[in-house]
Amino acid sequence: MPATLLSQVAVHLRPEDNVAVAARMLLPGQEYTFGGATLTPDRRIGLGHKIAVRPIAKGEAVRKYGQIIGFASCDISLGGHVHVHNVSADAFERDYAFCRDCPPPPAAAEPRYFMGYDRGDGRYGTRNYIAIISTVNCSASTSKYVSERFRQSDLLKQYPNVDGVVAITHKAGCAMQYDGPDHNQLDRTLAGFAKHPNVAAYILIGLGCETGQAIHLVENQGLVQLRAGKPRPYGDGRGGVSPPRIITIQECGGIRKTVEAGVQAVAELLPQVNDVRRTRLSADKIILGTNCGGSDGNSGVTANPALGVASDLIVAQGGASILGETSEIYGAEHLLTRRAVSRAVGEKLIERIKWWEWYAGIFGAEINNNPSVGNKEGGLTTIYEKSLGAIAKGGSSALMDVVHYAEPVRTKGFVVMDTPGYDPVSMTGIVAGGANVLVFTTGRGSVFGCKPAPSIKVATNTPMYEHMIDDMDIDAGVILTGTPVEEVGRRIFEEILAVASGKKTKSEINGVGEEEFAPWAIGPTL
Repeated sequence: MPATLLSQVAVHLRPEDNVAVAARMLLPGQEYTFGGATLTPDRRIGLGHKIAVRPIAKGEAVRKYGQIIGFASCDISLGGHVHVHNVSADAFERDYAFCRDCPPPPAAAEPRYFMGYDRGDGRYGTRNYIAIISTVNCSASTSKYVSERFRQSDLLKQYPNVDGVVAITHKAGCAMQYDGPDHNQLDRTLAGFAKHPNVAAYILIGLGCETGQAIHLVENQGLVQLRAGKPRPYGDGRGGVSPPRIITIQECGGIRKTVEAGVQAVAELLPQVNDVRRTRLSADKIILGTNCGGSDGNSGVTANPALGVASDLIVAQGGASILGETSEIYGAEHLLTRRAVSRAVGEKLIERIKWWEWYAGIFGAEINNNPSVGNKEGGLTTIYEKSLGAIAKGGSSALMDVVHYAEPVRTKGFVVMDTPGYDPVSMTGIVAGGANVLVFTTGRGSVFGCKPAPSIKVATNTPMYEHMIDDMDIDAGVILTGTPVEEVGRRIFEEILAVASGKKTKSEINGVGEEEFAPWAIGPTL
């Protein structure tokens, strides 16, 4: 069998890289030519896995994306499979070079628009939900029973402008230090969903005796109820703002009575929420949340760089784009500090990186334990490789700010939010921060959704896209067969605008997104 050009079956990302990434299965015994040399794989090398395009000596840096992703733990021959069996994730020094590569502001772009919801208070939505927010796990089932009553009846059909009644439930709310870090972070997360631009109205349901008291949430986060985007009069009718409706199981007299009270409260909200209409909004109102999950070796080659292009296009419109997963920025943070708009912003990121090293250490864990089993099966070898691919979602715009978990994002441009790498927890924080559209890239086939924000799923490779066509929205695998990254990035950008205007994502069609609310608990359960 004649030799095949390696460029036809693999992607060599940078001239200095000593590995290439397989775009399809490479078989042992098949000859490939690269740079005048002939390579023969030493074993079967799967899609997304790496092949050595030069001999790599023991201890030598393995390079992908032009960056170090690990070090050879033994000699690796030309054509060898480069993976966990012969690469170690030894620590190495990174030059943070704060602000050295900070790009200038993007050139003015032709204004783009979408049809969204102007809440009248500085919030701009892409969906129109009513939320039932459970303050504690003890009221989770009761909250779901309320939302299920509306799904099981024809009542919502009378209100076509309401996207749904969604229960925001979780496993926390008690057994934590009162007014401590976990309590305040949970308050901030729940308030982020109550105040979310895609939530037109909400009620709070609690048990009554929990640590996470509803009144603490309301007063700590300044929660008020709104009507048609404006504060609702109450009391003496002189224009004050109404506190949100709080219902507790113990005060109502049990679950059944609480469900009836909740159903009545939501029914009273439906007409005013239905009165809200979509209006033409400029794309600077988009707050984009990005995440990758179930990643493979092509995530950093196809879907993530394409999402980076879309992120830059949102920033050029004057919008915001959020990158999370600090534990999957680890090892590539020096590329972001160089893009920081100021040293102070860059140092905020490094402070979070150092915190994560401490946090993992007190539990006897190592951040390098990441990637996951599925990531490794997909071709990712070390946390450095995973992180270099992950930060590609952030494009090339200047890093404008670094915020804490679930902190409201008020800065335009590219922003990092400190979140764990675990997808539901990460996206919960990003949505709580105000993201009104999500783009989620996946190589193994994550089916993530997160109401109230629509989640666009981008596949890194075509075989998985076709296999999971009912769950994937965009195929970025076409990049492996010659479609430019920029073209796929523009497809994602156009899809963001379409979804922001009401087009349903696959996760919405499948009804996914209510069970995935997962606030981050950082301390002990007492």
